[in-house]
Amino acid sequence: MNPKRLLSITRAGIMESLQFRLGIFVTLFANLIYLVLVYYLWKAIYDSSGTDVVNGMTFSDTMIYLILATALFNFLEMFVVWDMSRKIQSGSLVLDLLKPMRFRKYTFWSYTGNHVVQFVLTFIPTFIVVMIVTHGAIPLGLNLVWFLIATVFALIINYNIEMLVAPICLFTESTWGINIVKETIVLLLSGASIPLAFFPEKARIVVQYLPFRAVYDIPLSILLGKSGSDNWQGLLQLFGLQLIWLVVLTLAGNLFWNSAVKKVTVNGG
Repeated sequence: MNPKRLLSITRAGIMESLQFRLGIFVTLFANLIYLVLVYYLWKAIYDSSGTDVVNGMTFSDTMIYLILATALFNFLEMFVVWDMSRKIQSGSLVLDLLKPMRFRKYTFWSYTGNHVVQFVLTFIPTFIVVMIVTHGAIPLGLNLVWFLIATVFALIINYNIEMLVAPICLFTESTWGINIVKETIVLLLSGASIPLAFFPEKARIVVQYLPFRAVYDIPLSILLGKSGSDNWQGLLQLFGLQLIWLVVLTLAGNLFWNSAVKKVTVNGG
């Protein structure tokens, strides 16, 4: 595939995202309210615990993690399942299938423009504010480079999770309930809602090997120097887990899509 074509799709996505600037500000405002609620919730948890350190994390550590997790969620969020359902109901899915680019590849690159916008307008400002407020609590060095690489892997993994759920629309024509369950599971088991350090020990042992952790917890752990990411052995283990799930989910997603698309039926048109 010609890189210029892929960049053209990304550029179109950036322009489309910037056309809905009000939506970006509404999202930022909603996230601010969410973070205020999270702040008081975890402050109450730490106040009632009677100690400054809970499961190896201070209140400051927890808030930095959750604030960055929220910003990372906005960056990585995709609406593949919702879009798939709407395209089936409107009949426009057929037009996408007729495009001279494979549907999975076209869908992935069509979201990259929005990811670029969200990273620049949400994650980077959030990161800067956290650095200022915490007086540089986040280490700055090679961890930033490893974080960017881990985030790219997380983006691909998250997309493949979406593409494992989205084809269900071809059978049901509606996946509202399934998608809500999927989002809840991902947010809970990835560490985006609750840091994995707060999970019961047996549950944490299982969760740390699931693909959901590779979406949020691993990039954030690398950025913050947690989970052994401050040494080469730990860093390679984290990247290895991401790469394993990236390959497994990509293969599984391709197989499921190739099988499901044979049963496509659309409405409208």
